[in-house]
Amino acid sequence: MMSDWDSFGGWGMGFGIVFMLLFWGLVILGIAALIRWLLTPSSPGRGARDKTPLEILQERYARGEIDREEYEQKKRDLELRA
Repeated sequence: MMSDWDSFGGWGMGFGIVFMLLFWGLVILGIAALIRWLLTPSSPGRGARDKTPLEILQERYARGEIDREEYEQKKRDLELRA
């Protein structure tokens, strides 16, 4: 009686292991690529527009990161540079 292993001349199990490793390797690479894509900040090429320094300053002031005095000083500094 012939076993199932003899039908491929002994290569059946070898190909199975290779394809299993290839499959799981691709799954892991896909997950890593997805995580990298999700964690990468958006760049101008992805639809975000470039903001001017004054717009960034206004956003920081609106969020409460800086007070009015600091906002006015930085705004004057930006106007002197322009």
